[in-house]
Amino acid sequence: MGDYRRIADRIADDIASGRLKPGQRLPPQRAFARRRGIASSTAGRVYGELVRRGLVVGEVGRGTFVRAAPDGPTGQALAEPGPADAPVNLELNYPSAPGQPELLAPVLAPLLRPDVLAEALLPAAATGTESAREAAAALLATPGWRPAPDRLLFTGNARQAIAAVLASLVRPGGRVGVEQLTYPLVKQIAARLGITLVPLAGDAAGLLPEAVAAAHRTAPLSALYVQPTLHNPTSLTTSRARLLQLAQLVHDLNLPVVEDRIWSFLHEPGDPLAAHAPALTHVVDGLSKRVAPGLTVGFLVVPPHRAGAVADAVRSGGWSAGRFALEAAVRWAGEGTVARLVAAKRADAARRQRILAEELAGFAVRSDPRAYFAWWELPAPWRADTFTGAAAAHGIAVTPGPAFAVAPGHTPDAVRLGLASAPEADLRRALRTLAHVAARRAGDRSGP
Repeated sequence: MGDYRRIADRIADDIASGRLKPGQRLPPQRAFARRRGIASSTAGRVYGELVRRGLVVGEVGRGTFVRAAPDGPTGQALAEPGPADAPVNLELNYPSAPGQPELLAPVLAPLLRPDVLAEALLPAAATGTESAREAAAALLATPGWRPAPDRLLFTGNARQAIAAVLASLVRPGGRVGVEQLTYPLVKQIAARLGITLVPLAGDAAGLLPEAVAAAHRTAPLSALYVQPTLHNPTSLTTSRARLLQLAQLVHDLNLPVVEDRIWSFLHEPGDPLAAHAPALTHVVDGLSKRVAPGLTVGFLVVPPHRAGAVADAVRSGGWSAGRFALEAAVRWAGEGTVARLVAAKRADAARRQRILAEELAGFAVRSDPRAYFAWWELPAPWRADTFTGAAAAHGIAVTPGPAFAVAPGHTPDAVRLGLASAPEADLRRALRTLAHVAARRAGDRSGP
C-alpha cells in the first residue's frame, strides 16, 4: 500500500517544483503503469491519491491534468503569484449563520444531563422515534404537501439516504436516469453499487419528460434521481408545469423517483414532485445545510409500500442516524432554532449572491439569487482543468465542471463556485482574483 503513495509523492514533488505544470496532461494509466513497471491497479491508486490531494483533476474522455503549480502549460505563468493570504475554498459549501453556535448550544445543554444522555446514546432504528418523525414531517412540509410521519426514515446524513434508496431500488447493472450535470457523490454512490447513470437532457424549465421517456424506451430505467429545487450545480428550479408533466410520466412508466431536496430550504416554499407522485417518489433531505455538517441527520420520505425495503437497506448499509443527533434535531426543530437558522441563511445567501454579481459582472454566470453556489461558463480559451489549476495557484479552490458531468466526453468548460463557506471578505477577494485571472487570459475585459 505504501508503494503507490511513494510514487504519488514523487509526482507531487514534480508538480511542486514546476516540472509538471498546470494543465499538463498525465499519461493514460496503462502507459504510466508500463513506464513505471507497476500494475495497472497500482497506477490507478497513484492517480486516485493525486486527486485526493487536490493536485490533479480527471476529465472523462480527456484524461488526467495537473491542477496546480506555479507555471503554465507553455512555460509562462497562467496566473501571477497570488498574495500571501490564507487559501479560500470555494469547493466546500457548508453555510454557517452569524451566531450559529450560540443558537445551537442552549438546545444541546439538556441532552448532557446523565439521565437524558444515557437514553440519547442508545442505538437508533431507521424509523427513529415518534417525536423525531413528527418533527421531521413538520420541518419538510410545504403549503400543499405534508409527509405522513409514519413514512419518515432517518440516516446519518442525506448522502446516506440517497445510497439507501438507490440500494433498495436498483440491482447491480441497473440504469438510473439523472440530469446531465448531477451531484458528484451520486456518481460515486452509483459506482460503488454497480449502477449505470444515464444522462438526461433538460431545458430552462427542468428535466425534459421526452428525454426520460426516450431513455426508458432504449432500456428500462430502474429509477430517476432528480434535484428539482436549486439544482446543484446550475441552481435551476423546475417549473410547476414541468413537475406536473414529470409526475404524469413517472406514473405512466411506473418509474420510482429519488427527489433530492437538500437545498430547497433556501427557496420560496414550493411543493415537491412527491406531492404529485406520492406513490413513486422518495424524498431525500437533511440538516447538514440547514444546521451544520458536524451533527446532522438525513431524512427520507418513502412511499408506504417501500418503507420496509428502504429501512432494510439503511440497516444493512450501516447508515442509521445517531440517537444523539436525532434528539438534537427534535429539539432544534421544536424550539424554532432551525427556522431561525433558515431565515439567517436565506439572507446570507442573498448577500453572497450580490457579491458574486458585482465581482463577476460581464461573465457567463448561471445562478439563482437564493442559491449558495453558481455555475461559471468560462470564457475561451479557458478549459476547466487549466482554470482550476490557475485558481489553485492563487490559493483558491473551485470545483471543475467535469466533476458534475455524467456523459463520457461531455466535459463542460465551467466551474462551480461554492459561496457558503468562505467569510464574505475572503469570498469577495477570491471572486475578484478569479475575474482578473479569467479576463487576463481570455482578453475580453480588463482586470481590476
